[in-house]
Amino acid sequence: MRTKMKGRISRIGSYAISSSIRDHQQQPCITCTTFNILAPIYKRLSNEDQNCRESDCRAYWFGRNQRILDWLLYERSSIICLQEFWVGNEELVGMYEKRLSDAGYVNFKLARTNNRGDGLLTAVHKDYFRVVNYRDLLFNDFGDRVAQLLHVELIDPFSQCRNGDLRQEILIVNTHLLFPHDSSLCLVRLYQVYKILQHVESYQKEHNLKPIPIILCGDWNGSKRGHVYKFLRSQGFVSSYDTAHQYTDADAHKWVSHRNHRGNICGVDFIWLLNPNKYRKLLKASWSVAVFGMFKCLLRRASLTETDAFAFLKADNDGDYITYSGFCEALEQLNLTGHKHGLTDEETKDLWVQADIDGNGVVDYKEFQQRIWKTTWSDQRNDLNDEDEDGFVKSSLEQTIGFSVKNAVLFPPEVEKGRWPENYSLSDHARLTVVFSPIRMPCSRLS
Repeated sequence: MRTKMKGRISRIGSYAISSSIRDHQQQPCITCTTFNILAPIYKRLSNEDQNCRESDCRAYWFGRNQRILDWLLYERSSIICLQEFWVGNEELVGMYEKRLSDAGYVNFKLARTNNRGDGLLTAVHKDYFRVVNYRDLLFNDFGDRVAQLLHVELIDPFSQCRNGDLRQEILIVNTHLLFPHDSSLCLVRLYQVYKILQHVESYQKEHNLKPIPIILCGDWNGSKRGHVYKFLRSQGFVSSYDTAHQYTDADAHKWVSHRNHRGNICGVDFIWLLNPNKYRKLLKASWSVAVFGMFKCLLRRASLTETDAFAFLKADNDGDYITYSGFCEALEQLNLTGHKHGLTDEETKDLWVQADIDGNGVVDYKEFQQRIWKTTWSDQRNDLNDEDEDGFVKSSLEQTIGFSVKNAVLFPPEVEKGRWPENYSLSDHARLTVVFSPIRMPCSRLS
């Protein structure tokens, strides 16, 4: 198996990963892999019979997951984050836990709520990390989705990066967001990310943590054109794969990572990085901007111009302003409220407070433009740059450890060109692996 793999590695991208690590031996690297491995309870074996699933045929699911493990252990990433892990099958769970443990990994699994059958598995290698803490995050929402939060500290051979008592800590999140079966569920996905970031923020405050790198891994069930992507970008996160390949936010069709059950292909698997030198906007403010962005998108989808949208929000009001009741009515008509997955009364009031800039109880045309129609996602300040041209620190700002993205590879390789290969059978998702190199950088603060 190893010989057969080795001959093909150079052609599929893992060679690029190992090359990146070799090329940066002066700068020690860690690798991170995220992979939705398609739970056998969801994998259809026949297009004609939708009830025929791989979970009914042990030989199929056992062989496929052995091959998945072969690849994971061949790549030997420092961090492995899996989604749609079949936690409901003891044999499969035992197979993963034994092989990963024997290879030096510490494993954490988490089932989705309400006995959905699948869940998450996060594994970190003992050669690279000491586990400081672990937390489960249960959304307890419509999709029974969950997330894992892992707090780790880098160990040798990264000790050469140390500077006195400078600890090299990371927060790692693994998640699988809800699939947007209809437009009303897009808000649920956005709210799931908001919950994750709230949880991370609370954890940092609870443990009095200074800014440290945060890595978010998983199947986000949304592309670069979606509101989740824009929300995370507004919080300072970068897509590691796009960073490695120097793609912009507008490059939405350069790569794909998933072919869904409808036959559509899109890029939904991300490894997000937030470095400690990033200025972060207040989370609640970013959330409001995100919802207003979705609000505007729905208005434009209804073919409303700026003037028409303002008139729609005014409803039957004769004045040249929007009232709270008109605002609430518009939210309900756009399906953002009025159902169990929608905004709560408190969240609606918070949005209104954001829109009513002068606090006079109504939203005039200027406020409508500023807060709703022309609200921007990209009001993100630059990184702190505290080095001179030779790389020496110029000031006395407090230092910490962050990461630079050295490389990122998707497998199978065709997906990097926006194509889905018909002969790929490991999963309906591509596997994403990123190479990070620890670097010293100044700390940031919330903006």
